[in-house]
Amino acid sequence: MCEFKIIKRNDGSQIMEDIVILSYNENSELVLRDILGMGETLESALILDVNTMNQKCLILENPIIRDFISLISKISVNQVDGIDFDNFINKLEELKEDLK
Repeated sequence: MCEFKIIKRNDGSQIMEDIVILSYNENSELVLRDILGMGETLESALILDVNTMNQKCLILENPIIRDFISLISKISVNQVDGIDFDNFINKLEELKEDLK
């Protein structure tokens, strides 16, 4: 059985180890669990790389990721409307303003 070390790409830190379950819940949050079901839920994170050879999983955390995953999920099941796009664009605009 592969048990992964979870590494944040943001800063290279290891945030968890011995993780066997990596999934997204209905709120587009990343769920990380060990063999006993213990773990964490990351509010806005994206799985970038899963390597079974070195048993590492690389993730990226950013506030916009959760909204992006929610939008893509709605698109994939054809349940998206204009408001969903507008909300996502507004959040992107807020991030753009924060960079100035």
